[in-house]
Amino acid sequence: MRASFLIGVGVMAGVDEIIFHQILGWHHFYDRATPAIGLLTDGLLHAAELVAIVAGCFMLSEVRQQRALVPLRAWAGFFLGLGGFQLFDGLIDHKVLRLHQIRYNVPLWPYDLAWNLTAIVLLLIGLWLWLRCKAREKRRAEPFP
Repeated sequence: MRASFLIGVGVMAGVDEIIFHQILGWHHFYDRATPAIGLLTDGLLHAAELVAIVAGCFMLSEVRQQRALVPLRAWAGFFLGLGGFQLFDGLIDHKVLRLHQIRYNVPLWPYDLAWNLTAIVLLLIGLWLWLRCKAREKRRAEPFP
């Protein structure tokens, strides 16, 4: 689950960086400095997301080699990673640290609401998958009557 969580964090960071930083150009990872610094921080974010994805893939490969992969648990971790990154970014990066906002020169609340609700939906999907996995594991562990 840790491996797929890490992959989920990396994938969501990549989606954020590619769509909102590069394609739409709404913000950089750090917008409180020069555009060059903003671009540099985007590059650092991109490097970090790639490290997370590659490290998660190596970890997942090791779990598979040990024949310990539980696909439902892996999917739960992936969705928890997606939502965890999104919520951390929406609350900590955007509001607490004020590294950047989703957009500028527009009312923020619809964007913040959509961003954080999406994070919560992803987290709920991950939680639901994890609870399903736990229930299956519990049923398999119960002795036959």
